[in-house]
Amino acid sequence: MSSSSRGPGAGARRRRTRCRRCRACVRTECGDCHFCRDMKKFGGPGRMKQSCLLRQCTAPVLPHTAVCLLCGEAGKEDTVEGEEEKFGLSLMECTICNEIVHPGCLKMGKAEGVINSEIPNCWECPRCTQEGRTSKVKGGRERHLKKKPKPPMASAEGPAVPSPSPQREKLERFKRMCQLLERVPDTSSSSSDSDSDSDSSGTSLSEDEAPGEARNGRRPARGSSGEKENRGGRRAIRPGSGGPLLSWPLGPAPPPRPPQLERHVVRPPPRSPEPDTLPLAAGSDHPLPRAAWLRVFQHLSPRELCVCMRVCRTWSRWCYDKRLWPRMDLSRRKSLTPPMLSGVVRRQPRALDLSWTGVSKKQLMWLLNRLQGLQELVLSGCSWLSVSALGSAPLPALRLLDLRWIEDVKDSQLRELLLPPPDTKPGQTESRGRLQGVAELRLAGLELTDASLRLLLRHAPQLSALDLSHCAHVGDPSVHLLTAPTSPLRETLVHLNLAGCHRLTDHCLPLFRRCPRLRRLDLRSCRQLSPEACARLAAAGPPGPFRCPEEKLLLKDS
Repeated sequence: MSSSSRGPGAGARRRRTRCRRCRACVRTECGDCHFCRDMKKFGGPGRMKQSCLLRQCTAPVLPHTAVCLLCGEAGKEDTVEGEEEKFGLSLMECTICNEIVHPGCLKMGKAEGVINSEIPNCWECPRCTQEGRTSKVKGGRERHLKKKPKPPMASAEGPAVPSPSPQREKLERFKRMCQLLERVPDTSSSSSDSDSDSDSSGTSLSEDEAPGEARNGRRPARGSSGEKENRGGRRAIRPGSGGPLLSWPLGPAPPPRPPQLERHVVRPPPRSPEPDTLPLAAGSDHPLPRAAWLRVFQHLSPRELCVCMRVCRTWSRWCYDKRLWPRMDLSRRKSLTPPMLSGVVRRQPRALDLSWTGVSKKQLMWLLNRLQGLQELVLSGCSWLSVSALGSAPLPALRLLDLRWIEDVKDSQLRELLLPPPDTKPGQTESRGRLQGVAELRLAGLELTDASLRLLLRHAPQLSALDLSHCAHVGDPSVHLLTAPTSPLRETLVHLNLAGCHRLTDHCLPLFRRCPRLRRLDLRSCRQLSPEACARLAAAGPPGPFRCPEEKLLLKDS
């Protein structure tokens, strides 16, 4: 459906504005991504109308870049202590109508909305729940929300009378229709006696005809010339159309829709600056400024920082500084809760470890779309169902990707990850892969074949560290692909891990001399490699000799 055909009640598109403070907002266009190449200033046609991939704002979507549709204020859950009060002052986005409001502004309780248990700040608002709208779920199916029964209406004459049930209304309509049909034979017979000479076609019903049928045995089609619809929702048949004048109820007319408020782009208010000093209980300020406190906080562990955030509100705001959270470790957790995801987005870490966790695809996609400055991502031990979210999330700053021991990964899944995204926008002709800027890739324990390795060489040409340990299909032909004259990794590889690859033999060892920048080569646990052949390679080396601290482990000092 085009944007021009959408009515006033359709969901308006909210445009995300720049914070103009993060590193991505203040930098210039790279001139190399497919969005820059489409710009007219770089000689493109200018059809895509998208900003540079490296200039996408890294500020979180909620609560810093959104405000309530009703009151126009941002989230204020940090100003109260109770759980119900925090929920009433936090921003919630409806997954059906896409409106962002404070639940407290709706004058409705927490139990009247359906809260999403996987993604933070998402729910099905009470209005959509009461109106019975639908929301998309997995598999493209729709889940219909049940309407809540309305409370009984109180009248001026007496107490409140409960509204009739739908079955009761259907029964009453059926009784009224039967009463109308019983009057038809008397009316039609009297009219046939008086008009038999003037009207040869007749309007009476014969004994073998059902009430409401014409003489040819068929009811006139809906919307025909002999049938019209009254204002009250009743359908009548004219006498001249081959049947008597009948009318039967079709149910009450639908109530008029309430007027919709005019929708507009919700722009966030300017973020209030953080206090530079720490107020004390006596009314004065602490002599140490905020910059000095941050230097102290940099020496604390994440657990100690969380303790400091409980001291006062000023420390809580200071401890959210992303310089204090360069790396966040959530590994080996069975499930990730919405508060955990919100905490990760608010801290904006450069490295995130989700290894051996039960993160879902929806949660991972929600995180990656809000962590545009993420440089290191560890997903080892997760399922491919969740890791497949990498195929639809932009990662412009990613430099390290760890996919070791991913479950249920075949050659076809790796092809989906390595191939460039499909051309879904006009003017997009870029064929670069999603891992174009990755410098370190860890694929240990995967069923990587030579076909996937060719795609890896083509769409990840800047790799300096590659981990292919314990890959059962890696052998001498794979080493020949890595060190071939046409391979871009021949000049960029510095660290190569092939430990546990049992198909490697002594014939592949001279091929490593083609890599002049190689500084670390791990060949441990390779059964068919002899220690003597590894010692000869270490003595000769590419430009210089290697040292062997362990058997089949070759290192070179930079």
